[in-house]
Amino acid sequence: MLKTEPNIPDPDGFYDELLRIHEGLSREESEALNARLVLVLANHIGDRAVLAEALEAAWG
Repeated sequence: MLKTEPNIPDPDGFYDELLRIHEGLSREESEALNARLVLVLANHIGDRAVLAEALEAAWG
C-alpha cells in the first residue's frame, strides 16, 4: 500500500537537498536527473502494486 502521509524525517532538509542537486543543471540535465531518481526509488520500492498506485497518485 502506498504511503501518502508525511513519512520523511526533516522534509524541509530533503527538499533543500533536492533543490541543491539541481543547481547549475540545464533543463535537460535536470529532467534526466529526475528520471534517474524515479528509477532508483522505484527499484528500491520494488513492489509493482505500490508503483502502480504511485503512478496513479502522481497522475492526479
